[in-house]
Amino acid sequence: MNRTVRTLLALLGPLLLLLLGVPALQGTASAAAPPAGQATRYTMTAFTNSSESNMYVYDSPDATGFTLRKGPAYTPPSGLIRDPSIFKHTDGFYYLTYTTNWTGNTIGFARSSDRVNWTFLYNHTIPISGLTRTWAPEWFIDTDGSVNVIVSLTSASTATHFTAYKLTATNSALTAWSAPTQLSGIGPNYIDTFIVKVGSTYHAFTKNETTKYIEYATASSLTGPYTMRKTGNWAGFGDWVEGPALVQLDNGGWRIYYDGYRAGKYWYSDSHDNFATWSTPTEVPGLSGFIRHATVLKETVPGGVTLPTDTTRSLRSVNFPDRYAVVRSDSLGYIDPVNSSSSTAVKQSATFTVVPGLADANCYSFRDSSGRYLRHWDFRIRFDSGNGSDIFDKDATYCARPGTASGSVRLESYNYPGRYLRHYNYALRVDPYQNTDTFRADSSFTVVSPWV
Repeated sequence: MNRTVRTLLALLGPLLLLLLGVPALQGTASAAAPPAGQATRYTMTAFTNSSESNMYVYDSPDATGFTLRKGPAYTPPSGLIRDPSIFKHTDGFYYLTYTTNWTGNTIGFARSSDRVNWTFLYNHTIPISGLTRTWAPEWFIDTDGSVNVIVSLTSASTATHFTAYKLTATNSALTAWSAPTQLSGIGPNYIDTFIVKVGSTYHAFTKNETTKYIEYATASSLTGPYTMRKTGNWAGFGDWVEGPALVQLDNGGWRIYYDGYRAGKYWYSDSHDNFATWSTPTEVPGLSGFIRHATVLKETVPGGVTLPTDTTRSLRSVNFPDRYAVVRSDSLGYIDPVNSSSSTAVKQSATFTVVPGLADANCYSFRDSSGRYLRHWDFRIRFDSGNGSDIFDKDATYCARPGTASGSVRLESYNYPGRYLRHYNYALRVDPYQNTDTFRADSSFTVVSPWV
């Protein structure tokens, strides 16, 4: 995105929300990367183009590059497992709910202690007479601790006229459920409703089954009434898309995943201004074209990468181990050869002080000997003096992820999640994650003793 446009969005974001009639959100800026010794883990569950009866499990440290943990990981004793939704309950177990069949009046439940090995629990019959389709159940855990399932129901003879309903667990074992309650304002003819709550406002993302767009509604109560705020191609997601699922990122922004089922692609897009605008949709690396209708669970777990702070270090390229991150006289970043015979000036250019991140103290910033910070500008790495602005602090902050080699690290842009510090033709950039060995190696660095 052009720097001027980014600055204007940062300044005008709250005004845009008012003009667009979108309630201001509370709390989106309170998220932060986990502290040292902990890491964020995103677990994805999905069915696939190859099978509607098998579920695959993936996880990721960054919500972008996912690794298969088990596939198939779960096959129900009968029927299908479309639209699997995952959450972790207070009893320490992970639970799935899913679509059991193309027609009928049941949703399925399964349980796991480790996210990858699942046990069938039961199929729950929705007590509404004449149901012909019971699709796309999604977990929603309210701020009062109640466990809910949002499900799309229809009694029509064809797959239309879906309406969103809420079921609430009436015991902690999740074996008993309330009667279904319709979500006022969503339907008929809306399906795949996914809800997040921010502050006191409920935000629903739902597919219009007629137009094939993902639309957006808000309410002050889980059951509504919901007011449609955005319709059509309001966010640039395109049409013939479905299965929206949202997760909050460490920097407070939100990521939506969705299924471009007609094109056979799977997408994500980010919002950092309270759902007003969204980034250009990006295919989920390595999984687009294979997974279908996924949900993603975010957790904080032990582990992660920790760098020493308030000390000098050098960043050595993993795949070009004779080259180090340096700042040249043009103030731009490169990886250049550095060795014991190099001049003091060259060694100094490859030496940085690692400090707590300017935008998030659980991430990192890198300062050179003249006090300038490693930051990105139009995605090119350069070194500039800090000016105290919010944009500069975010541009100069990077969150540590595991690298390809033992002890190495990859540095993810704080304000452009999914983009990593990497070298290309020896120039340093922040580029979108690619599911290739070359990219992973290009974006991996070993933090070593300083040259000076």
